Amino acid sequence: MKSAALELCLRSASVALLLVLAALLLTDFRKVLSGRLAAAFALGSAAHAVTASIGAGPPVSDWHAPLIALSTGDIVVFWLFTRALFDDAFQLRWWHGLIWAAVVAYSFVVAYSFVNCMWIAPAGHARIAIIMVNSLTLVFVALAVAQTIGSWSADLVERRRRVRVFIVAASALYGGMNALLQIAYAGSRVTVEWANLLNVAVLTAIVAAITWAMMRVDGAELFTVPAEAVVLTKPAAVEEAADQRLVDALMRLMADERVYRHDNVTIGTLATRLKIPEYRLRRLINQRLGYRNFNVFLNNHRIEEAKAALADPSQAEVPVITIAMDAGFQSLGPFNRAFKATTGVTPTEYRKVKAGVV
Repeated sequence: MKSAALELCLRSASVALLLVLAALLLTDFRKVLSGRLAAAFALGSAAHAVTASIGAGPPVSDWHAPLIALSTGDIVVFWLFTRALFDDAFQLRWWHGLIWAAVVAYSFVVAYSFVNCMWIAPAGHARIAIIMVNSLTLVFVALAVAQTIGSWSADLVERRRRVRVFIVAASALYGGMNALLQIAYAGSRVTVEWANLLNVAVLTAIVAAITWAMMRVDGAELFTVPAEAVVLTKPAAVEEAADQRLVDALMRLMADERVYRHDNVTIGTLATRLKIPEYRLRRLINQRLGYRNFNVFLNNHRIEEAKAALADPSQAEVPVITIAMDAGFQSLGPFNRAFKATTGVTPTEYRKVKAGVV
């Protein structure tokens, strides 16, 4: 009884924190994609806190099954939230919604049909279905972690980088642990009290830690804000002179050597060329040039080169993909999206206007 009461208290605390967090995110960041996805992730996590159960538990009721389905679909929201958090240019596509809907629908079928059948039939089919659902969870956790590893170094705001990684790492840790416990006890005809208590205790601790971490940074630092809202820091006179020399050297690398054309150019390679630590180059590009993401900094230089080539009548016969790859893009799709996001028109439309090409 004591463990059941403690578990109920922990679930209630988690749900309360998550609902408050979702409300605050929707109030302050409803116009920012990563903010909206964070709020959706918090609401899905609240549904998970209500429904999470290791082992059999009671039969799933009509109101319980939709919450379980939304809880499972939350892992897709987590993956999308991670992408939006680390990629300022990320946009939702129709097929993202299709993936979410498919996961939710499959989870609903498993929760309402297969799990209830455990009480009147052999548990073999239910066990397989539960293992498949939680294996899918592990796949999306892996995708989110891969996105974080691949994008983390491009973030130029130091405090935000640490908090973002903590949020993703903590969420992925819990998601992975919960999925593994579900797989280990899939098809069990009894509720595993110690596993449920551990699961809920870890969830509550992680929710509290993430809430505390988010309170330590300005929300505008954590989530992407419009470029015009970025305030550049003005350093002291001596530091300003030293920074200006570094900015000039960096711009020479961009303009004269066109290092943005190189494959896999990173903060580390540029810092090595400038003979300064990575953290200083991050701060320089962020505070002196106003960029919050290293890839955006590189792409702006690439797009400027592409704009010049597209506006040049002598290059009217050069294919757009050749111009894109010469500027440092690896394929046409990302170039088209980045170009339109910057200029408001496609590369072909830009060429027609600037070079008079029909």
